[in-house]
Amino acid sequence: QLQASGGGLVHPGGSLRLSCAASGFHFSNYAMTWVRQAPGGEFEWVSTIRVDDSASYADSVKGRFTIFRDDSASTLYLQMNDLKPGDTAVYFCALNAAGTGRGQGTLVTVSS
Repeated sequence: QLQASGGGLVHPGGSLRLSCAASGFHFSNYAMTWVRQAPGGEFEWVSTIRVDDSASYADSVKGRFTIFRDDSASTLYLQMNDLKPGDTAVYFCALNAAGTGRGQGTLVTVSS
């Protein structure tokens, strides 16, 4: 089970840190992914972190977002800096870019 939290309303240029609590599987054995869905839009891959802590980012967030994990706490994080209105979306943690296993997401709204 995956449950994201930490979303909210933030001004452009602001920061948020999302968390994802994982349970029911060996978290440390899995690559983990953040995906997002803008209002009325498709799911969009944001970032993936592998078991060796190497990470990949969508071009749209590269240099602004950082994904990291705490295997001892079975928790995934997404540090989001310099947020833009285009980042407004519901963010989900998942097992892959297709959104497999995603649970409840968390809404991030970037607006002045």
